[in-house]
Amino acid sequence: MRLTSLAILTGSLLAAAGGSLATATYIADVVETTSERDVRDALQGASLGWAEVRADGLQVILTGTAPTESARFDARTAAGHIVDASRVIDRMQTAATRDLAPPAFSVQILRNGGELSLIGLIPTKSDRDGLLKAIRALPGVTTVNDLLQTADYPLPADWQASLDYAVQALAQLPNSKVSVRPDAVAITAMSQSPAQKHQLETALRRAAQPGLDLSLAISAPRPIIAPFTLRFVSEGGRTGFDACSADTPQARSQILAAAKEAGMTGTADCTIGLGVPSSDWGEAAAMAIRAVGKLGGGSVSFSDADISLVAAPGTAQASYDTVVGELESNLPDVYALHAVLPPAPDTQAAPAEPPEFTATLSPEGLLQMRGRLSDARMRSAAEALAQARFGSGHVYMAARLDDTLPDLWPTRVMTALDALAHLSNGLVTVTPDKITIRGDTGEKSASADIARLFGDRLPKGADYDIDVTYQKKLDPVASVPTPQQCLTQLRAAQKHSKITFEPGSATVTADSRHLLDAMATTLRTCPGLPLEIAGYTDSQGREEMNEALSQQRAQSVMNALQMRRVLTRSFVAKGYGEADPIADNDTEEGREANRRIEFRLRDDGTAGTAKPATAPEAAPASDAPEAAPAPEAAPASEASPAPEAEEPVGSGDEALPSQDGDDSAGPGDADTIDDDTGSGDETD
Repeated sequence: MRLTSLAILTGSLLAAAGGSLATATYIADVVETTSERDVRDALQGASLGWAEVRADGLQVILTGTAPTESARFDARTAAGHIVDASRVIDRMQTAATRDLAPPAFSVQILRNGGELSLIGLIPTKSDRDGLLKAIRALPGVTTVNDLLQTADYPLPADWQASLDYAVQALAQLPNSKVSVRPDAVAITAMSQSPAQKHQLETALRRAAQPGLDLSLAISAPRPIIAPFTLRFVSEGGRTGFDACSADTPQARSQILAAAKEAGMTGTADCTIGLGVPSSDWGEAAAMAIRAVGKLGGGSVSFSDADISLVAAPGTAQASYDTVVGELESNLPDVYALHAVLPPAPDTQAAPAEPPEFTATLSPEGLLQMRGRLSDARMRSAAEALAQARFGSGHVYMAARLDDTLPDLWPTRVMTALDALAHLSNGLVTVTPDKITIRGDTGEKSASADIARLFGDRLPKGADYDIDVTYQKKLDPVASVPTPQQCLTQLRAAQKHSKITFEPGSATVTADSRHLLDAMATTLRTCPGLPLEIAGYTDSQGREEMNEALSQQRAQSVMNALQMRRVLTRSFVAKGYGEADPIADNDTEEGREANRRIEFRLRDDGTAGTAKPATAPEAAPASDAPEAAPAPEAAPASEASPAPEAEEPVGSGDEALPSQDGDDSAGPGDADTIDDDTGSGDETD
């Protein structure tokens, strides 16, 4: 019994093991077949059919020849999306690529005295040893640093010839950088002088073989110029430089451009050197050369910061004073100008002109001062006084200095400037014998004030001439329009348009902005105008809501004027709702006329409480003639127009709908941008 039971147990175990082995073998076959099929399908779908797939257990083996390394990578990636990437065995190969293009061979040779370094890439077949031997044999070379790399490619054409030329050039250039390519050599080097620079450039160009692209950048130290000199002459039919120095290429360009403006023809050059007295040299020299051109001839000489300008004999005194004054005022502070006006050849025929100072005030408020002043202190004082009287940005000083002027010259000039401040535009002229002032003014007492000023400050018996014309349009007080005129101008601005609002709100529509701009322009000329801005609606909706809406709209108009820099301290915004209709509220045209913004004067007997007339666009038939306002005491009636000063302009006033059911009055009163009629005001 025991043997039988043992046999049965052993047989059962063997049968189970065999069944498990068979099952495992079957499952492995299914996994292999499925993995191989799915990976192959994925590769076909990715256009990678060149890859072959074979499954070995859980492993998927890829073989085949990929056209590129990128394609090989794509195949591995596609297989890894189907099975675990760790199960993919890559046994693919990549097709042989075509030969790579040879690299760009080049050598940088840096020499600093006895030390020389070579950096770059050369062909393997280059005679590297011969190159190093030739370089070590150069005069003065003690150390050679070989940092060259090689690549196994054929020698480019002309490569050796370019290297040989570079070595030959290095023999002459102890401080240089030579860049060598197969067909080009670029040399950057320093020389000891401009003469040596020219000599090196000539020798290097002659030694270059035909066809070589040679680039030379050889610098020479700038010479020290002492003193730093420039002389420009325009006389005797000759215009040009006797000497020209500059500190930078930009300054040289400035100077040569000014010389051409002054009449120089042909070419000229300026030596660029060291020793300039100021970084403003180019600007100062250009100013002085242009001054010679404005004078019509003469000469100007610079010796460091000292400038000597000699005008051509016979130059007009006034022209000389103006040009020299402008030059003195505009030169940088470091420069000192000495100017000379030689006498005319025939001194008896052309006597010397007396000294003169002029100040011209333009209608735009710009002041120009020309002529002569005693010294730099007086020029500063006159300029400061002018800036205080006429504005710091409105003064142009072009007066020259003359230490031969009379003792009372400063007093006469300062008095003349104070007198000119009484004018809106004009001219004052000061000579040793007389002061003349003429021009236009907005001050009625200007002539008397100027006469008192001259009498107080000038010596007794001093001669002066006052020719001042009062013009009412220049009077800041007389030119202010009356309140009635302001109201008339407002009505003129409203002839063909009216202030309108968005339906049911106090927001002014975009169409009304141009009208508000025009009204603001008018009101800015009417300071302190006692103006009431009155808002009205039609009769639709509840009376309380109409009154509130009209108040909001009147205030909105005032706010819009404030935003346009109108002083509204004397203005009042008042909403009257549906009161005082000027047309029938039973028609759309009438309701449109009743929706309005009116402007009228407050506390004025001619227009204080009178009922204003209908705006022209609202009711043309009732437009009152501008030239015939109603009598001041006559009460206004509902049917007749009010005085001219109270003619209103309607606004796009819409009444809010009644909240107690009275909202069936028909079309509303909105005057919108794109429709003359609209629905009634409705609240949100």
